[in-house]
Amino acid sequence: MPIFRRKKETPPQKADYLIVGLGNPGRQYETTRHNAGFMALDLLARELGVDRINQAKHRALYTFCQKDGKTLLLAKPQTFMNLSGEAVRDLAQTFQVPPEHIVVLYDDISLPSGRLRVRRSGSAGGHNGIKNIIYQLSSDQFPRVKIGVGAPQKGEEDLKDFVLDTVDSDAYEGIKRAPEAALTLIFQGVDAAMQAFNGAPPAPKE
Repeated sequence: MPIFRRKKETPPQKADYLIVGLGNPGRQYETTRHNAGFMALDLLARELGVDRINQAKHRALYTFCQKDGKTLLLAKPQTFMNLSGEAVRDLAQTFQVPPEHIVVLYDDISLPSGRLRVRRSGSAGGHNGIKNIIYQLSSDQFPRVKIGVGAPQKGEEDLKDFVLDTVDSDAYEGIKRAPEAALTLIFQGVDAAMQAFNGAPPAPKE
């Protein structure tokens, strides 16, 4: 009997949106506060029917998803946080995504643990990953979902140690809401996402 091989699917040549989760590669960083973006992106991938983000190219792990007629490119830079922009730049150039359609998910120490803040654009606010993305894109005109991880109490813990410590349960609640914020931003617009997610998080269900 003839053997029929399944035709290999051709990957998309263009993406409608590039959704980037920021973090550091390596098992030792997987559950740290600084990897809130990675964790949120993994949850988003599962929500969109993808088990793992495992295609490797352009100094990133990435995958494509389809939702409501749009091609979404999900990516986790593997350059370590401070050089995240190099991977974002290369992916955006290769798959023809303008800055306005690049959505970045990342940790924010200026927000209380578990809070989200959606922004249309703006400065890095001291976050080195965002700073490098702005530098590499020569633009700060990309929307973002900031995930609050809180900040160390004064004199108790060094900031570097704090962001590389295990994420707490409150922050993880914010991580779980970040995928919905990103999809709202894309499919309903930035203003709708800001209105829905920039307030206090919903009270836990009884």
